[in-house]
Formats: sequence, C-alpha cells, structure tokens
Amino acid sequence: MRFRRALLALAGATVLATSMTALLPANAQARIMAVACDETSLISAVNAANAAGGGTVTLTPGCTYTLTASHGDDGVNGPTGLPIVTTPITFEGNANTITRSGATNFRIAQVSNTGGLTLKAVTLTGGHTATNGGGILNFGAVTLTGSELSNNAADSTGGGIYSTGGAAAATFTSSNVKNNTAHRAAGIASVNSTLTLTSSVVSGNAAGINPGGIYYVAGTATLNTSSVTANTPTNCTGSPSPVPGCIG
Repeated sequence: MRFRRALLALAGATVLATSMTALLPANAQARIMAVACDETSLISAVNAANAAGGGTVTLTPGCTYTLTASHGDDGVNGPTGLPIVTTPITFEGNANTITRSGATNFRIAQVSNTGGLTLKAVTLTGGHTATNGGGILNFGAVTLTGSELSNNAADSTGGGIYSTGGAAAATFTSSNVKNNTAHRAAGIASVNSTLTLTSSVVSGNAAGINPGGIYYVAGTATLNTSSVTANTPTNCTGSPSPVPGCIG
C-alpha cells in the first residue's frame, strides 16, 4: 500500500494514518513504516516526522527514491531536495538510494541546528548545489552507518557534506564518501564542527582547490581505522587545520 496507509507508532500508541494531515500528539515521535517507492511518499514521510518532533522513516527495501524538485529552502543556502530536517529523523534503509534527477540543481539534504539525520544503509547521490554541501549541508547532527555519499557536487565547498557550527557533528561508521566534486574540499568539509570517522573510506573525491578528501577548520576531527586515499589534488594536505591520521 502507498504511504497514506502507512503505520505510525506514536509514543507507545499505534495509529493507522489515513492521510498526511493526521493529528499527532505534542512531542510524540513517529515511526513511519514502509514508505512507498516514490518521491511524494518520501517527502510526506519527512514532513510527518518533522511535525511529530522526529522519528524513524522505514524505506522500501532496495528502492531508489528519485527527487525531481526541491522541497526545502531556508532562503540563504539554496534549494534542498528533501524538506529541511528540523528534528531527529532516522532513515531506516535496506540498500536504498536517494538521488536527484533533472536539470534543476539542489542538494539532497539539509539539517538545521535543531535537527539530526541518521542514515542506515542509505546512499545519497547526484546532489548539486551552487553553495556548500552537495550531498548534505549540516548545522546539526548527521550520522551515517553503512551508508554512502557519492557523486554529489558543490560549486563552493564540501561536495559530499559541509558540516558547520559549534554544535554540529558528522559521524561516519562503516560508510563511504566517494567520487564527490567541489570547488574546494570535495569529500568532507568540517568547519568549527565535530567530525568522527570509524571504519570508513574517503576516496576518489576531486576539488579545484585542495584538499579533495577532508577540509577541516577548528572543532575536532578523529579518524579511527579509516582511510583517506586517492583524492585529488590531495587527501588532506592544505586543510587549514591538520587532520590527525590523514596522509597526503
């Protein structure tokens, strides 16, 4: 069935949603099951989770969700494919991809300073922004587990992800940041933010101005059994702050 008949578990209660205008208890968090494999259903799911104060969005296994238009814009950082994430939301995936299609450029996701985005077995690809963060622009918390940012582009900084702000954090576990492009810092840009990579790979990213792998300014950066290799023109050399454990 399509998303309008999806099951939501709210603060211990179970509700059968008949439309996306269903009223949700204050401060409840949604569990949105089996989001149908189409753009409209995915956008509705994110809006519902935001309205519920956060929650888990379970994607259809193996589905590629193709975004043909932007559904979020803060008026400053340019358009975003998904609605801006303003609450803690988890995408529970199973070999899923969220991608951009068409001539209109927009990044895939943006996380506000009140939001959190967790990706489990989800790839974000094909995002393109005229500003920062081709895949993700993060002012809050981003966590990737068994996931990937690939083939995204930023005309400014951070082709894969741009994470910034004193409270911002980007955490990668068993995840890949690959083949992204940017004017500066193609893979990961972490500016006055917390960056942690564990058993992850940053590879094949390309920047016009080095480094192509990780661009790090202040905050903290930690690499645990992770590799940053084959990025051009450099992996981390040229970063304003040295990246511990990154060579070249």
